[in-house]
This record gives sequence, structure tokens and C-alpha cells, in this order.
Amino acid sequence: MQVKAVTGTNASAADAAAVCETLKRGLEGRDAELAASVYADDVEFLIVNRNYPPSNPLLCKGRAAVLAMYQDICSREMMHKVTSIVVGPEGFAIRESCQYPDGARVLGHVIAEMRDGKIVRQFNVDCWDE
Repeated sequence: MQVKAVTGTNASAADAAAVCETLKRGLEGRDAELAASVYADDVEFLIVNRNYPPSNPLLCKGRAAVLAMYQDICSREMMHKVTSIVVGPEGFAIRESCQYPDGARVLGHVIAEMRDGKIVRQFNVDCWDE
């Protein structure tokens, strides 16, 4: 899937598209370092799922925490595929579909906000087979 900015020639949308493409390559290639490289040092990364409901989301603060999370995720035997992408001038949204070798699936929706070419805030909603 090709990443394209939805706002024409807007330079910030082009930056967001480039960051999105790098994150996509990191996720699909299970490369934690590459995935984490697009985050600002002071990023706030919120996750809502069955274990972390909206009233008490998981909050990862800082690039080091995001890298540790991606190292855990990328170490798991599972396939990651970004299946939908929307890019705008201030960030992007993606849908990620994952599958474990036993067939169990995970689906995540991501909204990423950017500043100065880096993700500064990200909100994920994840669900999975049980």
C-alpha cells in the first residue's frame, strides 16, 4: 500500500506521510528500532484495550518507553500488516492487522499527532481474539 498525503502538496502532510511509511516498515518488518525512530523524545503514547479501559488507559511516556514496548511486540512470533492509512497535515491514522501462528488475530487503530517531523502523541485502540 502506497502512503499518500490527502492534502496535495502540503509539506507537513508530506512529512507525515514519510513518518507513516517509516513506522509501517518498522511494524511490518518487526524492527523495533526503526518503528521507535519516528517518535519524539517527549512522546505520549496511550493504549486502550480490554486490559486498559478508557477510564485507565496504558500511558507510555518518552521514546525509551515506546522503544521498550516495540521491542516486546516485535519479539513475538506474529505477522503485522498495515491495511489502511490516512495522512493529513498534522499526523496520520492507520489500521494494523496482526496474526499469531496459531491463527489468533489482533486489530489496532492508531491516530498519531506530529510536531517537527516526529510523533508527539499517539492513541491506539486494540482488540484481539481470545
